[in-house]
Amino acid sequence: MTKDTLRVEVHPTRDAMGAAAATEVAGELRRRLGADPEATVRMVFAAAPSQQDMLDRLVVEEGIDWSRVTAFHMDEYIGLAPDAPQRFGRWLEAAIFGRVGLGAVHLIEPGTDPEAAAREYAELLGAAPIDLVCLGIGENGHIAFNDPPDADLHDPELVRVVRLDEQSRVQQVEDGLFASVDDVPTHAVTLTIPALLSADRLVCVVPGERKREAVRRTLTEPVGPQCPATALRTHHACTLYLDADSAPSDLEATP
Repeated sequence: MTKDTLRVEVHPTRDAMGAAAATEVAGELRRRLGADPEATVRMVFAAAPSQQDMLDRLVVEEGIDWSRVTAFHMDEYIGLAPDAPQRFGRWLEAAIFGRVGLGAVHLIEPGTDPEAAAREYAELLGAAPIDLVCLGIGENGHIAFNDPPDADLHDPELVRVVRLDEQSRVQQVEDGLFASVDDVPTHAVTLTIPALLSADRLVCVVPGERKREAVRRTLTEPVGPQCPATALRTHHACTLYLDADSAPSDLEATP
């Protein structure tokens, strides 16, 4: 089905969902890299357990020259030690960056001056167009760490420092990344919604029953900051991949 311009696919299992999404991403990479032997691809990855199925399938796809791919990621906590296992950069190193021979990886390093780090990352991100973004949707409807109700769908910045919504912090505990909410940082550096939507192609992977309400809101609520993921319905080329658990029961009735 489609909602506005957003294409939606529902697959019977989480594994099937991840395989289908990986097939699309791999196809996009082959097409873009195969069109010109000098071509490169600039790509943004989300760091979350929801992406693991897709990434595990993607790293074994054949015919992709990863040495011509430059990788960015969406967000990073402020205040964690550089070697903290919860850092999103470290998660992505284990999930994909360290498993394929990427041409370049640009990690967000908030350091002691997160505002300066955000400006520097924005310069790297804005140096050339972004070709492809692999993302998810949070339980509160966020994309990256653009949380409701303060998410700015028309943010003039590409990267900024944000305060995390309480539900976002709780989700990190429920995902098994932290022992308690008190352990979850209160702030992060994140790509903004316009930065994500500037990409030519978006692939959004959202499995699990806990995401079902966020998916329903994404597909049915007016586009706006109360559910930032509704902005995906304004993109010209975004596919939302769901499994049976994350798909609302009345999905087929959604216009």
